Amino acid sequence: MTWRILTWSGLGCVALFLAAGGIWLYLLPSAPAHRSAPAIARDEAEATLAALKPPRRQRPLIAIVGINNMSETTDYLMPYGILARADIADVVTLATQPGPVTLFPALKVEPHATTAAFDAEHPDGADYVIVPAMSRDDDPVALQWIRTQAAKGAIIVGVCVGAMVVANTGLLDGRQATTHWYSVRDLRKHSDIRYAADRRLVVDRGVATTTGITASMPMALTLIEAIAGRDKAAAVARDIGLVEWDARHRSDAFQFTRPFALTAIGNTLAFWRRDEVGIELTSGIDEVSLALVADAWSRTYRSRALTFAATADARPSRNGLLIMPDKVAVDWPAREKPPPAVELPPAKALDATLQAIEARYGHRTADFVAMQLEYPR
Repeated sequence: MTWRILTWSGLGCVALFLAAGGIWLYLLPSAPAHRSAPAIARDEAEATLAALKPPRRQRPLIAIVGINNMSETTDYLMPYGILARADIADVVTLATQPGPVTLFPALKVEPHATTAAFDAEHPDGADYVIVPAMSRDDDPVALQWIRTQAAKGAIIVGVCVGAMVVANTGLLDGRQATTHWYSVRDLRKHSDIRYAADRRLVVDRGVATTTGITASMPMALTLIEAIAGRDKAAAVARDIGLVEWDARHRSDAFQFTRPFALTAIGNTLAFWRRDEVGIELTSGIDEVSLALVADAWSRTYRSRALTFAATADARPSRNGLLIMPDKVAVDWPAREKPPPAVELPPAKALDATLQAIEARYGHRTADFVAMQLEYPR
């Protein structure tokens, strides 16, 4: 009798759980909005550029800071790669502690310096500090260093969920801000921060924030335009394969939908098929294209991207950042070797990767990845 009661009780709990889950899925929106993003008024665009003008140096110093354990891959590498190729500023990558930076969800890099070493070499601080998403948005060393840089006059730029790191410094109090669509609710928990919808980039009195991961592409181009003018930004935009880079954005096009949830659940449960996608790490590889390709393949919930090289030595990227291979190998199984998208300009590399993901796992998984990257398809 006791076992029978326990069995029926267990089945009842499972039934309640499944019913609650079904109701939750049913209440989710079936699809995001597909309306056009509102245009940005000329005076607003000009105000944004004016607010991002170099605060001190004619050739600015830009520092990209991360913690060593899981700073977001594209947030960290894309601003570096785009700004470095523009050659209109000195751009350095930093870590809060000595040693490599393990990025999330893929790649490992050797930063140029620690925050302490940067302070010793540049006691007057940076002109701009770019803050990516971090596995800890309350890291005390990172928060204090960002506050100190702001006090020295640096413009702080929170990329994606890096906005939550900046929020925890207190620098967003009383200001407008945005962040990745998934973290808007967390941002709104800070009652002193005013959320700005329908903008990929928001600048308010020396602090800028962006929407999701791929927003660091238009953000970097806007920064180039503020520093060196429209023609320079347009030249870099052509080089990376982007047509427009203004702040227009349709916020309600990115949200937690029923297909998004079902894809996450289904791909997670498909434990019998887990692919390790191998990307050959070569000297001079475009760090922006590599970041986008590795990031996308690692967000399918069916695969993860790994870099490989014939030796364990770190390889210098196109703009001199040392990237460490995940595995030592001379080749990779053909089925798990993606099309060579890293050889394409960044925007085209991402488009090609999403097409390859769709061919392998279906359009829902490709849309699922694009939603995470906050990339319109």
